[in-house]
Amino acid sequence: MLAVRRSRDRRQRGIAAVEFALLLPLLVFLIMAVTDFARGLQANAVLINLSREAANLAARSKLQLNDNSQAIMRAVAASAPPLDMNARGMLYITKLMGYKDSSGVITTVVLEQYRWDDSANQLGYRVSGYGPPSRLWNCGNWNSNTGACSNIPTGANAPRVSLMSGVLFEGEIIYVAESFYKFNMLFGGVALGPFTVPNFGTNLYSMTVF
Repeated sequence: MLAVRRSRDRRQRGIAAVEFALLLPLLVFLIMAVTDFARGLQANAVLINLSREAANLAARSKLQLNDNSQAIMRAVAASAPPLDMNARGMLYITKLMGYKDSSGVITTVVLEQYRWDDSANQLGYRVSGYGPPSRLWNCGNWNSNTGACSNIPTGANAPRVSLMSGVLFEGEIIYVAESFYKFNMLFGGVALGPFTVPNFGTNLYSMTVF
């Protein structure tokens, strides 16, 4: 009787070992996928806070944006850990205004735009070379000393954007901050038998209007 019980126990342990061996790739796959997904959620939450704080500082500052845009982005980026914004991130601040055209329609126009390119402190684009275009409006002529978009047309020729178009009052000013991050997945694309860890994308993005 004792021999039969020992034989049954050994057989059950053998079955359990086989089941574990079969399930191990799936368990490892789930751990890797959940790890990358959690890291991505954390990075996205940080980006949301960065864009919110940058827009808030730009709107509330007593200084002109052309005097302190880099200081705002530098301060915001410094609060980003665990994200390495200086190597993998980008920030934009854009000043918009409600503009009434000759037909009486109020549209949203771009007055100023700045990207994080801090020449005084060697931070931002000049270090990383990471400069995904703004999703609000893409400047084609950046000043490498100030990080400002140069020669933006004014008045009736000012560039239009769809954001808040028809909502702003004539002359009303708003500030838009955008944050980008080149997210590095640890396990994206790794294959374990029939399973492959999905890529969640690399350019994380957030925008805040203030």
